[in-house]
Amino acid sequence: MPIVIDIDVMLARRKMSVQEFADAIGITPANVAVLKNGRAKAVRFTTLDAICRVLDCQPGDILRRVPEDEG
Repeated sequence: MPIVIDIDVMLARRKMSVQEFADAIGITPANVAVLKNGRAKAVRFTTLDAICRVLDCQPGDILRRVPEDEG
């Protein structure tokens, strides 16, 4: 997948567990794992907004594009 979601990095910086994060944004830990492992096909803007609010970041801090041949 050419879009990578770097939630692990931000969670480590905030010293936040996956469970705390999931509870704060209103999704299940299983769905956090889907995001972290690159298996997500889509992310709702409301979820992205909640992620950025909880992690106090901008979308560009957690989303990055990797060209197909590098990923």
